[in-house]
Amino acid sequence: MTDITEFNLGGQKLYLSPVLDLYNREIVAYEMARRPVFDMVRDMMRKAFKRLRRGEAPLLHSDQGWPYQMPAFGRLLERRGLTQSMSRRGNCLDNAAMESFFAVLKSELYYRESFSSVAQLEKALHGYIRYYNCDRLKLALGGLSPVQFRLKNSSASIASKASA
Repeated sequence: MTDITEFNLGGQKLYLSPVLDLYNREIVAYEMARRPVFDMVRDMMRKAFKRLRRGEAPLLHSDQGWPYQMPAFGRLLERRGLTQSMSRRGNCLDNAAMESFFAVLKSELYYRESFSSVAQLEKALHGYIRYYNCDRLKLALGGLSPVQFRLKNSSASIASKASA
């Protein structure tokens, strides 16, 4: 799942474009930019593609934002064999998990801290995403962080295949 959120710091803006894995709610790739440009989305997707194993072709869900409607975005997904899914216009429920991540990020970091520059905010966002993925425990994941949950279940999957 993907979307873009905006941070406004004294009239200067920073845009965050992440990809969220719905399996464990891990941010698998992200990019930031001072303007909402397609290069930010393209570069984020290229990072996400590097996380895929051979033969994996997941569904990528987004809202109907301008970057996701661009033919270049569709071609990018098509070349990697991903299926694009966009929510109906005006229906935020289809994108609820991504909006939930943005709400948590903003309430736990952006609204609680005071940033003196966009560069400082950008550095804090890098740190927060690392914290969110590796250290922030989620009850829905059995009290594990997204990365801990993925590693535990991938090793359990490997063990079950080995014993079969």
